[in-house]
Amino acid sequence: MFGVSRTPRNLVFGEGQRDALPGYIAKVGSKALVVTDARMTMDTNFKAMIDGVSAAGVKTCVFDGTIAELPLDCIAKGVTLGQAFGADVVVGIGGGSCLDAAKVIGLLLAHGGRAADYYGEFKVPGPVLPLLLMPTTSGTGSEVTPVAVITDPERAVKVGIASPHLICHTAICDPELTYSCPPGLTAVSGADALTHAIEAFTTVRRQLIGAIVHEHVFVGKNVLSDAYALLAISNIARSLKPAYDNGSDKEARARLMFGATAAGLAFGSAGTAAAHAVQYPIGALTHTPHGAGVAVMMPYVMEFNRGFCEQELFQIGGAMGLDLNGKSVSEGASETIAAVADLFSSIGISQTIADLGVAETDLPLVVDQALGSTRLVKNNPRPLDHDSMTKLVAASFAGDRSQLNEKPKDH
Repeated sequence: MFGVSRTPRNLVFGEGQRDALPGYIAKVGSKALVVTDARMTMDTNFKAMIDGVSAAGVKTCVFDGTIAELPLDCIAKGVTLGQAFGADVVVGIGGGSCLDAAKVIGLLLAHGGRAADYYGEFKVPGPVLPLLLMPTTSGTGSEVTPVAVITDPERAVKVGIASPHLICHTAICDPELTYSCPPGLTAVSGADALTHAIEAFTTVRRQLIGAIVHEHVFVGKNVLSDAYALLAISNIARSLKPAYDNGSDKEARARLMFGATAAGLAFGSAGTAAAHAVQYPIGALTHTPHGAGVAVMMPYVMEFNRGFCEQELFQIGGAMGLDLNGKSVSEGASETIAAVADLFSSIGISQTIADLGVAETDLPLVVDQALGSTRLVKNNPRPLDHDSMTKLVAASFAGDRSQLNEKPKDH
């Protein structure tokens, strides 16, 4: 019975709850740097929120220069604007890139230096500026997690800053802000969220020591992350396809956002693993959305790991609503993997990394760079080395899961 939950001070969920933003900002600051993108600034909901913040007596300055994949020069522009404005609180409104940008900008406004000074785990020396985060997609869960991922031109793949200090003061999740998400974005962001939950539920369970929470930002599978993961899987599995098919389905939109936030709470303490490790080099090579890459990998990773987490895969199937009565654990695990693959296929997710644009000659590079994501590799329930990673990547390229399953040597 070991559990860790790293959560915002305030987490508010529900339709219309964006109206709670001004009251929370007014409690923590008087000059708010609002981090978003150019598309969001044209949204009537966004304009109404800014007007509400101003009416609460808080001055605002909008940085709308966030762009996808979050390159360092984008962060630098936001920091410069925040310094000139004298911001004492940072608000992130938008998709995962906007929320991650707000986190890193809040960090640099508080502690100075370069983003590279904080790469890795536990490098942030203390609290950052108060962060208030509002997602407009149901995907990354960044509104509740202790990590931000950015693109550094000096690095081959995206890099992360992981620290409990990056967890926001207040997260407000209003499903109405997702109603305008087009089907393609709904698909890749929702698939990302389901991958977060599955990887959190199947990640390695670490040997317990008294200081584990100080040695690992992501402590591995635990009873609290498990509860959040199953909650996420249940809601996402039932809502992702309906939300993709009909963006005006309010119940599906709400359940999908609820599931994505729960998935963030799950992996925010447990961590993610092989699917994310492989996606980083794939994303750098193909410039495809993060959610598309992890979703392609997920069924292969589940099959690769099944000998080390078959019971968990059976439980995932139950949470997805599969009828597993009378099925063995192995049969249920097989049905679960197939159900995840079928769900992703039904919303337009590619079947192989070749479909994403990876060439066969790229595979050795993908293997080497994936193994370089130490914080992800160490979370995988089945140990990853060069040979096993090569097998996993090759299978995801060829579209063949049949040769991946391997049981632990003590079975």
